[in-house]
Amino acid sequence: MREADLRARLRTHLGDAYSLMWSDTVVLEGLGHRTVSQALAGGVPCKDIWLAAWQALELPARER
Repeated sequence: MREADLRARLRTHLGDAYSLMWSDTVVLEGLGHRTVSQALAGGVPCKDIWLAAWQALELPARER
């Protein structure tokens, strides 16, 4: 998964503006208590970030 795909998925579920704010402010346990933005900057694979976001957002299994 590329970063553009990750961002598109977040926009789909959170909306354009909120997805950016959410990525910068919500700390996810599945990312070692980092935000999406911090995880991206730290080199965490986008697939792992999406799985942590998917879990935190409690999305259906088909969205995994």
